[in-house]
Amino acid sequence: MFEAIAILFVHALYAYTALGVAFALTFVTVGVKQIDSQAIGSSVGFRLLILPGSVAFWPLLLRRWMAGSEEPPEERNPHR
Repeated sequence: MFEAIAILFVHALYAYTALGVAFALTFVTVGVKQIDSQAIGSSVGFRLLILPGSVAFWPLLLRRWMAGSEEPPEERNPHR
């Protein structure tokens, strides 16, 4: 029983990572320029640096990219 749940969890993790890698490769080449104007003309080193984060946080980045957000959201906390 627990073994089947663990196997299902690992397969879900593999699927999430595979989707993340596919998204991140597209995002770091095309999408990052569309949601952050500071990334226009950025180097390959910058794109390699954001690749792991793009893999991990692909659902959040996809939502921002599809919403057409052009700039990062303004922080709204007591320290601003």
